[in-house]
Amino acid sequence: MDKPLAGIRVLAIEQFGAGPYGSMYLAELGAEVIKIENRATGGDPSRQSGAITLDADDSAYFQAFNLSKKSVTLNLKDSKGREIFEKLVETADVVWNNLRGSQPAKLGLDYDSLKQIKPTIICTHISAYGRDNDRADWPGYDYLMQAECGFLGLTGEPESPPSRFGLSMIDFMTGVVAALGCVSALLGRDRQGGRDVDVSLFDVALHQLTYPGTWYMNHGIETDRVARSAHPYNTPVQLFKTADGWIFLMCMTQKFWELLAELIGHPELKADPRFLLMSDRAANRAVLTEVLDAILSTQTTAHWFDLLQTKIPVAPVNTLPGALDNPFVARNGMRQTLSHRTVGDYEALSNPIKLDNHRLSTSCANGLGADNEAIFGEELSIEDLEALKTSGVI
Repeated sequence: MDKPLAGIRVLAIEQFGAGPYGSMYLAELGAEVIKIENRATGGDPSRQSGAITLDADDSAYFQAFNLSKKSVTLNLKDSKGREIFEKLVETADVVWNNLRGSQPAKLGLDYDSLKQIKPTIICTHISAYGRDNDRADWPGYDYLMQAECGFLGLTGEPESPPSRFGLSMIDFMTGVVAALGCVSALLGRDRQGGRDVDVSLFDVALHQLTYPGTWYMNHGIETDRVARSAHPYNTPVQLFKTADGWIFLMCMTQKFWELLAELIGHPELKADPRFLLMSDRAANRAVLTEVLDAILSTQTTAHWFDLLQTKIPVAPVNTLPGALDNPFVARNGMRQTLSHRTVGDYEALSNPIKLDNHRLSTSCANGLGADNEAIFGEELSIEDLEALKTSGVI
């Protein structure tokens, strides 16, 4: 496959979630993404994070965020290491990092520091709170953004404590937004030159408040948590009990509501004045929940899903294994088997982007420093590389 970012070289100083997730998109779209890691500290800490380690410098967590990337080891704080890094910058298109906001300038990873070396370099920065404000030196993580930006306050049952998402969605969204900003800067580079691109976890989280945020800022409407993971206004759009679990129905329009009543064998609900219009159903949500629970609890989730699918928006509520073992996932090509250097066959999720109706090819992440010789060998001899490794520069 001819990938659109082929020929683009990215130097990535990154760890854990947001940075690696975003640069993995660049790698799988064809860019040569070179992770620059410090051997003295064990490299990206996620190499030893999570429930499963695969070998001395790899984990299942690490693989989830670093497919298709290369790895070199380099101490950027060493003068010789800095010299080698600047040689790499000459060959690169992007310098990418997800360090604390105050660190890129200190480490010389911003455009002001690198423009004399490569005027067209795109310096992409992912930080917790940004680089140009009074929180630039603050550390930060996804869960903290969910807390401060209102996500926890909007998630969970009304009577329960505030709840976070089950996944680190702020990390993932920030990585993708950074990739979009980076690619946009690359697209404009011939006309506008190099530049800094900044994306922060906090800004992305706040931006995702979208319509509830707009309602509040303009109209003073405070969106509260609603039982059963329901939509704040449209009804019935929520979880319902079945004989063996749960099902999620989304009757976002009057048409879907009337069709639901017909399909579940209770057309009389359409004429019930309590449920006649969307506003009536919203006002009587608790009663409607009881009525639909009683009906849907007579059959299994699979029964209702088979009956309703393709006719109204509906989904079973799966466990994690149920989500991944769903036959549609396999038919749709969202699981793939790769070759891992230690464990052999290794399953990974496919990139959600398709090109020309084909999934993007990928490969397992490389071991720590596995590409030192290939990358540094462009400038250094084997003897030089050995000496640099002995001295702790690489």
